[in-house]
Amino acid sequence: MRVPEFLYSIYERRLSRQLAGQKLPAHIGIILDGNRRWAKSLGVAASSGHRKGADRVSEVLGWCDAAQIEIVTLWMLSTDNLARAAGELTELLDIIARLVETLSRKGHWRLLPIGDLSLLPAAIAKRISDACACTASFSGMTVNVAIGYGGRQEITRAVQSYLREQATHGVPLAVVAENISVESITDHMYTRGQPDPDLVIRTSGEQRMSGFLLWQTVHTEFYFCETYWPDFRRTDFLRALRDYSLRERRLGK
Repeated sequence: MRVPEFLYSIYERRLSRQLAGQKLPAHIGIILDGNRRWAKSLGVAASSGHRKGADRVSEVLGWCDAAQIEIVTLWMLSTDNLARAAGELTELLDIIARLVETLSRKGHWRLLPIGDLSLLPAAIAKRISDACACTASFSGMTVNVAIGYGGRQEITRAVQSYLREQATHGVPLAVVAENISVESITDHMYTRGQPDPDLVIRTSGEQRMSGFLLWQTVHTEFYFCETYWPDFRRTDFLRALRDYSLRERRLGK
């Protein structure tokens, strides 16, 4: 049975009151999962799910902005997703590029691409890069758009980057091996200079990370939501924030 909209509004106001004065996450990661299953449940093409999911992003970022979240990392396309059927992948890449371009025109969010854009068709990669570059001077919320992203791939790339840097300075390999540290690898991650995510939300009911921000989530809180991403509502978002606010974060201590 469909819940009347006015009941959602009442519940949202209640959740908002509960969050008043609570400590909220500074950095939220979101795994936008369930677009294809949403489409399948309605008997429509997967591309319809991807488009509906893309339409949801701007609204969710608005909720994050209103909650004064400083950084949001959106996982839009994994390295595994690149193995999908050519027809679906072509449509998906265009939808993602259009989404990033639309977000860049909002005029207040700073977009940063994280992932290996070289894995994408050159034209798509350029559209994404150009759109993100247009936001470099924006001082609002930072939005990391994870496209062509994989956690293992990111760590591998960071280690390679660090080794190349040391080689450029003529540091012997034995010395590099002796001095390598967590900090030296962190400084070569896509998210360098940013705090680790406090909270990661995954939609669609799947309770796994699938390699999202492997390095950065050692002390992150996770929230798994049953709702498919295209149906993700403000009540779902506020529930995630409430759940986070009730947890005792020990950060390994």
